[in-house]
Amino acid sequence: MLTGKRVVVTRSRKQASALSERLRALGAIPLEFPTIAIIPPADGYAALDTELARLETYDWVVFTSVNAVEHVWHRLETLGIPTTAIATRKVAAIGPATAAALEARGVPVSVIPQQYVAESLLDAIPNPAGRRFLLPRADIARAALREGLRDAGADVVEVPAYRTIPATPSPDILAELARGVDIITFTSSSTARNFVAALGRKRARALAESALVAAIGPITAETAREEGLRVDVVAEEHTIDGLIHALVAAFTTP
Repeated sequence: MLTGKRVVVTRSRKQASALSERLRALGAIPLEFPTIAIIPPADGYAALDTELARLETYDWVVFTSVNAVEHVWHRLETLGIPTTAIATRKVAAIGPATAAALEARGVPVSVIPQQYVAESLLDAIPNPAGRRFLLPRADIARAALREGLRDAGADVVEVPAYRTIPATPSPDILAELARGVDIITFTSSSTARNFVAALGRKRARALAESALVAAIGPITAETAREEGLRVDVVAEEHTIDGLIHALVAAFTTP
């Protein structure tokens, strides 16, 4: 299956370990090449803090990543706001990992879409018209969810909960990539964009041409293609488990 395969892991340094551990368990050799870093928003959480202080005015809180959950909880603890302030709202999560992060903090999740993308989440939220939604998200989040809810008649407040910025690759990992890789994985659009930015378009394309390129979902795959990279595998379930299953299937002889 994946024994001996050299796999580029482009997630942030903090999040890379979960994927790397799964790959090692399958005999692969993960090469952690973090292309993004997750940091506080540019306003120092001012907008997020303002909305967390008036959670009672919201009908729904929508989480589209584990990062959003972690940063919101950091601010709740800092501000002394109890978890019940969110637990008493309707809560939506974009996928099982985000839902698990919320449930681990005592928050029941009302909605998880069948497909873990913003468009499916929008379809899964019942009767949004006239409801008030809080969307704590990345500063570069896609507009589809916000605009879709507003088009459906909802009152939507979107605030930055964190920032995604390019990470600077170390000379050691660049040297490892130069030795050749078998698989390149992308787990978000920003990992694909920043992979190309970090290596330069020519070098990134050359590396991808000699490897299998795998994306966690269709949005990430689309971004990779826009950056000029061929995408060979797109996970059907847009999770780390789904990505692993897709990689195993790609290297399993029928």
